[in-house]
Amino acid sequence: MTATINSIKATLEGLVGESIIVTVSIGRGRTIVHEGILTETYPALFVIELDDGEDSYERVSFSYADVLTDSIDIDFPDKEDVLLNPKEEEDK
Repeated sequence: MTATINSIKATLEGLVGESIIVTVSIGRGRTIVHEGILTETYPALFVIELDDGEDSYERVSFSYADVLTDSIDIDFPDKEDVLLNPKEEEDK
């Protein structure tokens, strides 16, 4: 089964308030890791309230399309078996 934006959004809506780690690829093998709490979901994006002292930002947002296209990697350290993009399992 292939993920859709609606299925990703529904999964994230059920995880609001949970700890989240987002790894963003910025090219040439470099990545940025954001850690915080998933605080809000909107029709086209979701918001993460960053942990204190991380970066110079208080919040960051990403689109569901970022998850669908594997532009970002999401991990929920307090939850096991959260699968946002089932195609990742098919590739393994």
